[in-house]
Amino acid sequence: MDQLGAMRAFVRVVQTGSFSATGREMNTTQTTISKKVAALESKLGVKLLTRTSRELALTPVGAEYYEKCVMILGEVDEAEAQARTEIATPRGVLRIAAPVALGRLVIAPLMAEFFSLYPEIKVNLSLNDRHVDLIGEGMDVAIRARKLEDSSLVARHLIDNPMYLLASPEYLAKFGVPQCPDDLHSHNCLVYSMLKSINIWHFSRDGQEYSVPVSGNFQSDNGDVLLEVALRGLGLVQLPLWMVADDVSAGRLKIVLPEYSGQTLPINAIYPQNRYVPLKVRCFIDFLKHKLSTNPVYQ
Repeated sequence: MDQLGAMRAFVRVVQTGSFSATGREMNTTQTTISKKVAALESKLGVKLLTRTSRELALTPVGAEYYEKCVMILGEVDEAEAQARTEIATPRGVLRIAAPVALGRLVIAPLMAEFFSLYPEIKVNLSLNDRHVDLIGEGMDVAIRARKLEDSSLVARHLIDNPMYLLASPEYLAKFGVPQCPDDLHSHNCLVYSMLKSINIWHFSRDGQEYSVPVSGNFQSDNGDVLLEVALRGLGLVQLPLWMVADDVSAGRLKIVLPEYSGQTLPINAIYPQNRYVPLKVRCFIDFLKHKLSTNPVYQ
C-alpha cells in the first residue's frame, strides 16, 4: 500500500467531505479513493470515518490521526520541494480564505501579477465572511481583518485597516451631519454583525478615546451588503477606505467626523503553526504584503 498516497486521500476526503469530490480532484474514481481509505483503516486496525448515505464523520481516533496527517504531509511536501530545488520555482495549489469584499476588491485584482511571477502556483480562493477553520477546511492561509484569536495559528501583519464613518449625501441632508461621536445616538447606524462588539463604535481624537453604543434597523455579516444599504441612504456605516474609495471620490458617500479617527483593525495573513511554512504560502504572503504596503488606498 502507498501509505502517503492513502494519507493524502484520507485528508482530502475529510476536507471535501466527499469521496467522489476527492476522486475528481485526484483524477481518479470514487471507488479508488474509498479503497485507499479502507486500506489505511485496515493497516491501522481502527475506524477513521463513519459513513452514512448523506455524510462522513471522523471517529475520535480519526480526528486525532487527521491532525497528524496534515502535519506530516506538510513536512513531506516541504522536504520534497527542497530536494527538487523548487525554492526558485514554487508550485502547487494554494488554498486561500478571505472575506468577500477583501477577496473581490483586494486579492482578485492582484492575481494576474501574482501568476506572472509564480506561473506554477494555482489558486483556489474561497470567499466567506465567517471565521474559517483553516485545518478543518484544508486552507493554506486566510486573510482576515481582525486580531488573531487562536493560539494554534500564526498571524503575519500585512497592513493596518482604519475604519471610516460614512453616509450618503441624501442621508445627511435628511437627518443632519453628526458633529461628534455622541451624536450617533440619534442616528440610524448600520452594523457589521461579525464583530464581537457589533453595537459599539470606537473613535479617537487628540489622544482621547470614545466608545459609542449605536443602534439601527439593519445589520449584516457582509461588508458589500452594508455598503449597498449605505449608498441607498439608509444610515451611517463604518467601512475601510479600500472598500469605498471610488464611492467617496464620486461623491456617492461622504466621510463623516473626519477629525476623529475610527477604529483600526489589522489585516493579517493567518496560517497553521506548523514546523514548515510551504514556499507557495510564503511567496503569496510576501507578495500581498508588498502590494498592500505600497498602495496608499490601503493606508
